[in-house]
Amino acid sequence: MLLELADVRAGYGDAVVLDGVSLSVPENGSFAVLGRNGVGKSTLLMTVMGYTRLHKGKLSWKGGDVSTLAPHKRARLGLGWVAQEREIFPSLSVEENLTVAARPGPWALASIYGLFPRLRERKGNMGNQLSGGEQQMLAIARSLMTNPALLLLDEPLEGLAPIIIEELAAALQKMRDEGTAMLLVEQHLEVALALTENTVVIERGAIVHRARSAEFAKDTATLERYVGLKIT
Repeated sequence: MLLELADVRAGYGDAVVLDGVSLSVPENGSFAVLGRNGVGKSTLLMTVMGYTRLHKGKLSWKGGDVSTLAPHKRARLGLGWVAQEREIFPSLSVEENLTVAARPGPWALASIYGLFPRLRERKGNMGNQLSGGEQQMLAIARSLMTNPALLLLDEPLEGLAPIIIEELAAALQKMRDEGTAMLLVEQHLEVALALTENTVVIERGAIVHRARSAEFAKDTATLERYVGLKIT
């Protein structure tokens, strides 16, 4: 198993957000993490990366305990992080953003530019000269340049135009096809369910529903109950 969370209780300082979360992500596995706003979805990703306080439970990576490991050490083990805020370097060029944290592996400049042709066109532009959609492409591409085994994506499609969402969804699908595992927090339900094999729904910091994504996409009653949205 690639990643395992066992009865995890975590949050910020003394405040507990996640309570009793258990989740297993296999090699090449993909999960959509769904739920209403403020239920703990982003906190789950941040806990996997080591940005929260662990009160109870255990996190394992490829069978080894990483519960107390610092975020940068988790990244070196193969965890990739695409934050909701994107956090690209505005004073570096696109190519400098990509190479600053690059590690050896199949994802290199050539394959990244093949995945995101817009970034090839903008490779000399500074980070602050890109559109919102291009910045999101760069944030995902920069994380891929670390050649992660598991990519954590926090609302990567938020606030983007439909044509950009379509481009990013195609890129994420290709990433999956290339063998990168994924934990995807996303409010665009149709895209999230189409891109993943499995789904977990979080409510009040706990996983309240698990399903195969393809089956969950057809379960409109449960979707509306837990997420409050319908797929049209």
